[in-house]
Amino acid sequence: MTTIRTLPVHEVVRQTYPRPPREGDELAKAVGRAIDTALTEVGHQARLGRRPTNSGMRALAAERLDDETETAAVELSPESRAALLAEIHAVMQAFRGSEIFGLARPKTRVILIGDEVGVYAQPDYWDGRSRFFEMKSYLALPPPPDVALQLRLFQLAYPGFESVLICLDRHTAPVVPRSSSIPPPTPDEADDALRRAYDLGRSAGEPKVLEYVDGPFVRYPAPGPRLP
Repeated sequence: MTTIRTLPVHEVVRQTYPRPPREGDELAKAVGRAIDTALTEVGHQARLGRRPTNSGMRALAAERLDDETETAAVELSPESRAALLAEIHAVMQAFRGSEIFGLARPKTRVILIGDEVGVYAQPDYWDGRSRFFEMKSYLALPPPPDVALQLRLFQLAYPGFESVLICLDRHTAPVVPRSSSIPPPTPDEADDALRRAYDLGRSAGEPKVLEYVDGPFVRYPAPGPRLP
């Protein structure tokens, strides 16, 4: 049996680019989760051949927002709730007209580095053949450093796939899908991303038995020693 250390891509990103706590963080996270779960549901409906209606999307947005704010113990005034619901509904409408509507989420892949560290990688959507998509509900073009690192790790997990970043910025009116094809990482960028994941995995990853970890695996050698 071989024991490796594992962690997800988002943990590599979080530890590489930690964000100091800010007022309103819990609400922003709750709204982000409400958007993610609402889009997952309408995407699932589309794959079943159902076309979500505006009234159905409004009801779903309200249900998800209320669930997430209750879980986060965040209280909203009626005015704030109405404004957030309008934002979420606008994102859902934009999603319904975007190229990712109806696409499935890929199965998690594992970036296996030197048979020592495994990094779980799962972009938001893919076409099952040649492209994967990562979606943000804020404007992330050009990609800031944390998003760039996330995308590089996904690209390492899906070599040969076109990587597309799509933004449905809930803070704009109207919400219009904006997308960009992200170039493959350079050798230096790939090496840097693998080294960060490897170092963090070895220091903070969760130990697991390799033979019990579900693939598919994409294997890379362990990074060499840093040059002086």
